[in-house]
Amino acid sequence: MPITWLDIVLLSVMLISGILAMIRGFMREVLSIAAWGAAAVATALLYNKLLPIAKANISSDIVATGAVIGGVFLITLLVVSIITVRISDMILDSRIGALDRTLGFLFGLGRGLIIVVVAFVFFAWLVPPAKQPEGVRNAKSRVVLENTGEWLQALLPQDMDNYLSQLLKKKKGDDQEPPPEGATPGQRSDLGATSGRPDVTGSVQNPAGYQQADRNDMRQLIDATKTR
Repeated sequence: MPITWLDIVLLSVMLISGILAMIRGFMREVLSIAAWGAAAVATALLYNKLLPIAKANISSDIVATGAVIGGVFLITLLVVSIITVRISDMILDSRIGALDRTLGFLFGLGRGLIIVVVAFVFFAWLVPPAKQPEGVRNAKSRVVLENTGEWLQALLPQDMDNYLSQLLKKKKGDDQEPPPEGATPGQRSDLGATSGRPDVTGSVQNPAGYQQADRNDMRQLIDATKTR
């Protein structure tokens, strides 16, 4: 079976990715991924803290949200990337520079394979096997792409829709503002607010609020005082 255009695409992407990673070095490739991860973590941690400040200065909520997410992510990515470049340059200039480039080439080959696998999985999901081009159905690399795609899908949660919906519900609950400090259910902030203690003034001004037994006891006390 001859090589198809899908096999050529896979080999080309893997080779280009491997050469680029070899030039950059293994540590720079790994640290660049770490920089993206650090930017994502920083955005998630600072989002709720900076969003109220952005909304106070920006009238549009959409623009404020985009400014917070984009600003924190890009600034963190820039700062961490500068640090990682310094570290990777020191490693490339050291005695293990050749080893770092060799590992970088292998890393690039794996990265290129993952890129093509992800594209193939989406293509196979959108296009039924009967309608796929002959170059895809007869490709020698099809088995490798399918097996690697199944392995990647096994790493994902079983019920992806339910997993994403739970994350959205949790995020919505975290975004709700807590009640004011010291406030209790049913308490109002105006002059007519009710508190946990009874309204003594209102009780004195409204004797009808007493029970019948209480009124009888008060009459007996008044009569006893008059007879003395």
